[in-house]
Amino acid sequence: MKNTDLPRPLNLPVFPWDLLDPYRKKAAAVPGGAIDLSIGTPIDDCPDIAQSALAAAANSPGYPTVAGSCELRSAIVSWARECGINCITEESCLPTVGSKELVANLGWQLGIGSGDKVLFPEIAYPTYDICARLAGAQGIPVSNDISTWPRDASLVWINTPANPTGWVAPKEWLREVVSWAREVGAVVASDECYRELTYGGSTPAPSLLQEDVCAGSNENLLLVYSVSKESNLAGYRAAFVAGDPDLIASLLAVRKHSGVIMPAPVQEALRRVLLDRSHVVEQVARYARRRKILAAAIENAGLKIAEECEAGLYLWVFDPADTADKQLSPGQGADWRLLEKFARLGLIVAPESFYNSRPGSHVRVALCVTDEEIEKTAKHLAKFA
Repeated sequence: MKNTDLPRPLNLPVFPWDLLDPYRKKAAAVPGGAIDLSIGTPIDDCPDIAQSALAAAANSPGYPTVAGSCELRSAIVSWARECGINCITEESCLPTVGSKELVANLGWQLGIGSGDKVLFPEIAYPTYDICARLAGAQGIPVSNDISTWPRDASLVWINTPANPTGWVAPKEWLREVVSWAREVGAVVASDECYRELTYGGSTPAPSLLQEDVCAGSNENLLLVYSVSKESNLAGYRAAFVAGDPDLIASLLAVRKHSGVIMPAPVQEALRRVLLDRSHVVEQVARYARRRKILAAAIENAGLKIAEECEAGLYLWVFDPADTADKQLSPGQGADWRLLEKFARLGLIVAPESFYNSRPGSHVRVALCVTDEEIEKTAKHLAKFA
């Protein structure tokens, strides 16, 4: 007989970007077509060193190791040392198939389940919430005020620089997170995939695992890192997780049984881009130019960029004339009204509602379009009303 209790409901939300279809159609009807600023997918060329490494390793008939090649793990450690991170060894890191699969599955892969609490920023990348849901745990959005965090949490996600807001966590705040986690016994996972994407001559954002943040101890701490943004390798699915060796060993055991393996050619490409960083400098400069043009056009249109928006691939934009909205109806808040105004100009952006369970007033505007499209966007925004 069929078990009517299966499958277990996962209570997954609607995939947010499916809700943009009506606005995509409206933007596409504008002369010249739509410019999609809603998704942060890289559009610039993959670095030559990654392409050549991928090609050179293409003859890979055997199974690669889940833990990653010795050469790749050595490259991760070398990258860490350059970042001021000295608490990572070859035994405390492993590659992941992009960062999203790790973010979504970290909870259950660490044994977190029903009755456990997973904390994540109240305005955040939606997949942290999915992490809790897939584990059957309770997901709890929290503010940056660490004193308000539930002390019985099992896992805490932090994200710096933050998607979508662009907020960069200062070292003082990160130290407080580490201290809090050690007091309560929670695991902290820090998603730092935008770390290099800082502008205005600033240095990369601080890391949870830097010596002067974690005091040289990675106990119960994990760093999640991706080269999708800085190296334009989103299509390669190349990332890694590093930190507490006991947690890494637990993840490795689960991932061996699950067959979650980064292909060998991608491992080699990841190794190369971690060791040769010149292309990252060039890519950050590209985004800095696009950001400067787009920010000026947004300000000239009478819109504002949130003060905390310092880094990352996005501008966190609001209309100062329309921020007092208190209604709760989905799809009808100030963020959706601003989305509608952008769509009428042929521009597609993402509303704050995708990242926040409460009513919002911001839209996320991505820098991931060509230089030509950035110039066109600036011209379109000159017609904003």
